[in-house]
Amino acid sequence: MTRYKTGLIFGVSAYTLWGAFPLYWPLLQPANPMEIVSHRAVWSLFFCLVALGIAKQLKSTYALLKNPRVFFRLLLAAGLISVNWLVYIWGVNNEHVVETALGYYINPLIIIAFGVIMLREKMRKLQWTAVSFGALGVIVLTIDYGRLPWIALALAFSWGSYGLVKKQLNLGALEGLAIETLLSLPFYGGYLIYIGLNGTGQLGSSIGLSILLIGAGVVTAIPLLLFNGSTTRLPFTIIGLLQYITPTIQFSIGVWVRHEDMPTARWVGFMIIWAALITLAVDLLKSGRTVNNSVAQG
Repeated sequence: MTRYKTGLIFGVSAYTLWGAFPLYWPLLQPANPMEIVSHRAVWSLFFCLVALGIAKQLKSTYALLKNPRVFFRLLLAAGLISVNWLVYIWGVNNEHVVETALGYYINPLIIIAFGVIMLREKMRKLQWTAVSFGALGVIVLTIDYGRLPWIALALAFSWGSYGLVKKQLNLGALEGLAIETLLSLPFYGGYLIYIGLNGTGQLGSSIGLSILLIGAGVVTAIPLLLFNGSTTRLPFTIIGLLQYITPTIQFSIGVWVRHEDMPTARWVGFMIIWAALITLAVDLLKSGRTVNNSVAQG
C-alpha cells in the first residue's frame, strides 16, 4: 500500500471517529457534562502519556513545559478546549446534535475571519464569497431557531481560537493534548475527587458505565493517533477537505438517528452553509492551502 493511501485511510478514519462522537457521549449518562469532560481529560492524559512513552517522546514533551511562551499559550489552549468539549457534550446530550454539526461546519469560515482580523491575512475573492454565504446562513438559522445558534457559535469560536493558539506553537497534536490535559488536571481531578467524596459521581456506579467513562480517554486518543499518521503522509489540502467528514456525520446522526427537528427554513440555512463550504473547497483546491490544522475535535 502506498504512503498516500495509508495516510488517506488514517485521515478518513480519524474524521469518521470524530463524527461518530454523538453516538458515544449519550452512553455516559446519567453522568453530567462536567463529569464526562473531567473523565475525558483525565483519561486522555493517561492514554496520551502511554502513547508518548511508547514513542519515546515523554522527555521532549516535558521539556516544552519549561518554555514560558509555550506554557502560557498551552494554558490558554487548555481553557479553550475545555469550553469546546463542555459545550459540545452538553449540546449532544441535550438533543442539539445538528447545531453542534453547524459549529464545525462554520469553523473554517471563522478561521478565515480570525486570519483577517488578527493575523492581517488577505482574503481571496472566493473566500469573501464563502464567508458572505456563511454569514447569510447563520442569519437564516438565527431566524429559524428564534435565537442565536449559540451552541454552534460557541463551538466555532472556541475551536477557532484554539486553532489560532496552536498554530502559533506548531506542536504535534498528541504532545499538545497531553500538556493541555496535564495543565487542567488540578481542576478536573479535583472535581472528580469532590463528586466522588459526596457520592454524586458515576464512576463505580456500574461496571459498564465505569468502563465507558474511562473509555472517553481512549476514544479521544485514538483519532489523534490516526490524525498524526495522516498529517505525515497527506498534503494539507487533502486534510483540509477531509475535515468536512466530521460535521457531515454529526449532522446525519442528528437528523436520521436522533430525529431532531429540521423545518424547511433550517434546511435552507444549512444549504447556504454548504454552498459556502463548496466555495471554500474550490478555493482550497485552487490555492493548495488549508484553513485549519488543529485537532482534538468534539
